[in-house]
Amino acid sequence: MAQIDLTKGNISKTILRFAFPMICGNLLQQLYNVVDTLIVGQYLGADALAAVGSSYTLMTFLTSILLGMCMGSGAVFSIRFGEKNQKKLKTDMFVSFLLIAIFAVVINVAVFLSIDEIMYVLSVPEQVYSLMREYLWVIFWGIGATFFYNYYASLLRAIGNSFVPLLFLGGAAVLNIVLDLIFVLYCKWGVAGAAIATIIAQWFSGIGIFLYTMLFCPKLRIKREEMCFTFEAIKEIGSASILTCLQQSVMNLGILMVQGLINSFGPAVMAAFAAAVKIDSFAYMPVQDFGNAFSTFIAQNYGAKKEERIQQGIRSAVKIAIIFSLCVSAVVVIFARQLLLIFIHPEEVEILNIGVSYLRIVGTFYCGIGGLFLLYGLYRAIGQPGMSLVLTVISLGTRVFLAYTLSAISTIGVIGIWWSVPIGWFLADITGIVYYRYICKRKK
Repeated sequence: MAQIDLTKGNISKTILRFAFPMICGNLLQQLYNVVDTLIVGQYLGADALAAVGSSYTLMTFLTSILLGMCMGSGAVFSIRFGEKNQKKLKTDMFVSFLLIAIFAVVINVAVFLSIDEIMYVLSVPEQVYSLMREYLWVIFWGIGATFFYNYYASLLRAIGNSFVPLLFLGGAAVLNIVLDLIFVLYCKWGVAGAAIATIIAQWFSGIGIFLYTMLFCPKLRIKREEMCFTFEAIKEIGSASILTCLQQSVMNLGILMVQGLINSFGPAVMAAFAAAVKIDSFAYMPVQDFGNAFSTFIAQNYGAKKEERIQQGIRSAVKIAIIFSLCVSAVVVIFARQLLLIFIHPEEVEILNIGVSYLRIVGTFYCGIGGLFLLYGLYRAIGQPGMSLVLTVISLGTRVFLAYTLSAISTIGVIGIWWSVPIGWFLADITGIVYYRYICKRKK
């Protein structure tokens, strides 16, 4: 296996080497939705773009529940790997798999049964309602694939293998692009064709990484006698998984609430936001994945009890995140219109102007979200996922409150929604830093 031991070697180089495949992998994962958006926006029109864009926000919320549980479990796996405790690792793996699988089944059944109620809550305009429902009915079949991929990707990353998850996502991204072109342009299946292409690609990556782990990672196979529950494992996995799940869910629930507010402003704002959010996702996805890699670094060293290495890693990670965020902010702010033209026709002047205003306000402050991702990773890795949840509540709570409050003022309008984003980031950053200093002071 392409494994990296994060408890040894040059800190900055080790974290970056481990983070690089994760960054590439999640950028490729974003291609699932970006390819849908690009082809739908260019060939099916603004209404279809609005429908697919709003669906993306909903799916991000739903899959964040499973992603959060996998990330929480991954932090526990990393600590066990750092401790070199193979027996407890196997027990944690078994408990985690069953817990997350149950949640995946419940979520999948629930969304199919309540699809119309969900769309009502999201205030979906009548002109895009049927398109969005058609897209969602197909895309919901990919939730199980999301569980498989993220569970085994978290497991492999926890033991220092971030390369194999990249390979399967790369293959899935290429497959998604090819199938999108066939189903939408050749078969003329509309938004349903884009959704079918995405779920086929998702199942390819989910089943593929599962088979790889079973066939080529014998140390991760769980034998019958290792399939057991212990109170300690249930408590630790349950706490880490559910708290991280809540953190991810609260984050995306807040975004979903903002999406409902945006929908009330009509299709033009919906389409602009859908395109701008895709650019946003690409812009700060690398620093988000760097935060996840940083979390694995901290967890492995926390398990190995290397406190000085942890402190050095924090300093190195902060410098890297700040430099990257500033560079990306400059690109997004300067080339906002050109980036939006990837998804939007030049004659859609109103949509372009709305999108540019979003990117130039939010894009200026990517340092805020970069710092927040590091804080999430830090608290998750040292066994305090509850603090990550607190920071998310502060960030998203501020965002939702200000979005609804400011946008209701006629002289501010939709611009208030954009400004609520960075304000929420920085309030959470300040809270996380102050609390960390308090922990250090108390420990001394």
